[in-house]
Amino acid sequence: MDHAMPILLVPGLTCSARIYAPVMPLLWRFGPVTVANHIRDDTMGAIARRILAEAPPRFALAGHSMGGYIAFEIMRQAPERVAKLALINTQARPDASEASARRRALMARARDGGLHDIVDEMLPLLVHPARVHEPALRTLFHDMADDVGVAGFINHQTAIMARADSQPTMAAIKCPTLVLTGDQDMLIPNSLSKEMAEGIEGAKLVILPDCGHCPQPEKPEVTTEVLVEWLGNQN
Repeated sequence: MDHAMPILLVPGLTCSARIYAPVMPLLWRFGPVTVANHIRDDTMGAIARRILAEAPPRFALAGHSMGGYIAFEIMRQAPERVAKLALINTQARPDASEASARRRALMARARDGGLHDIVDEMLPLLVHPARVHEPALRTLFHDMADDVGVAGFINHQTAIMARADSQPTMAAIKCPTLVLTGDQDMLIPNSLSKEMAEGIEGAKLVILPDCGHCPQPEKPEVTTEVLVEWLGNQN
């Protein structure tokens, strides 16, 4: 490819590079692919600054779930460096007070050794109902929790609770944008994906059928097709 575009992928809460493994093989044809390390800081601002310090000068940016919150912060800090944006199963709204209360309880349990129990309890929200009992998916989420660790999990939750409301800044996003979600996302309603697509000029909304909150491992082939189209589009 004559004009390769670096691709920066940002995982979600308690997720590591493994979440993108099913879709990465066909993305690298468009340019070098990097998965951001987002476990070292406990504010969105600091996470985004560190990612930007380690990122190429200009790149296509995809953020999944919490990674979408980070992507919004990157867009606020350095919009000129983002050539294309993909927001995957995420939202622009800030944390609600009841959600923050649940996060604090989960942080306490994680400190007491309960991280894997938390992952098991979260699985029905993370994947399509028909896949909740798939051993490979359960193993994936446990392995990613080990990758992130308790300290990383606490950093994630702390940053998420204090994240900014990104709704007022959506209109400032001018790069080609994909909003991708699953029709059975039990964690973030489809209405919030539609809200983002309507708030970002020219954004394309794709809702995958029979898919939950994690399209990369749930529907890898169709998710790859959508991301390839996003990267290959010359607009």
